[in-house]
Amino acid sequence: MKNWLKIALWSFFVIVVVVLVIMAQNAQSLKVLADPVVKVHVNGENEFINSKEVLGELRHEALIWDNQIRGELEIDKIEAHLKQISQVKDVKVYSLLGGKWGIDIETRKPIARIYNKHGGTYYLGSEGVTMKVSNQHAARILVVTGNIPDRFGSVSVDDIINNDSLKSILKLDDIYRISSNVCEDSLFRSLIGQIHLEKNGDFVLVPLVGDQKIIFGSAYSDREVAEKFKKLRIFYKEAMPYAGWETYTEISLKYEDQIVCKKKETNG
Repeated sequence: MKNWLKIALWSFFVIVVVVLVIMAQNAQSLKVLADPVVKVHVNGENEFINSKEVLGELRHEALIWDNQIRGELEIDKIEAHLKQISQVKDVKVYSLLGGKWGIDIETRKPIARIYNKHGGTYYLGSEGVTMKVSNQHAARILVVTGNIPDRFGSVSVDDIINNDSLKSILKLDDIYRISSNVCEDSLFRSLIGQIHLEKNGDFVLVPLVGDQKIIFGSAYSDREVAEKFKKLRIFYKEAMPYAGWETYTEISLKYEDQIVCKKKETNG
């Protein structure tokens, strides 16, 4: 009899707890939500999206609205939509007790702005993906111009590297190799302002100092690009201080194990 009574009491206790939990959940689901606390973590120096723009985007897509209750909040849909924004690297949407919730966004870092041969422009990010250009935000970074066939959002650098047929058609992987080396090196970051792709397939680097051009040539592999920048570093540190910044019109890195320079013509 005592065992039966204990079982009955425990069963009643469990039922009461379950009912209270369900009531609490229902009460929470009917809570009117405040606007989320949006935190944008900028990767690098350039902010490409802010909290106001995030809220505007979610309202435009009818993912949030005035007097929205917690039960109507679709966290997975909000995360999925924000991850589709090209400037966004990662996003986490979370809810708290009461009517509070938040959004944490990590932005991508651009390393170059590309102007392709079709008249389009976009950013290339540090992970090798393309990013839309915003009318409200601009980045002061390396500029890439010339005979570039790659369009915005078509493929990523990894897509090209892993597809032999794309390697011979597109140039985004080559641009990424050169741009990464420039951006990750304090010397080249301060010296190189532009990359230009000639119709013959040669990449040309345009320095910020002096009026010479650097014929980089091809950029088919990480090793090739690293070797060329190694030669250029030695030249800038050991030869240029003695020759002077205005001595050469052209510096060519195309040839293995050597640098070929063309001097300015002097009158008389």
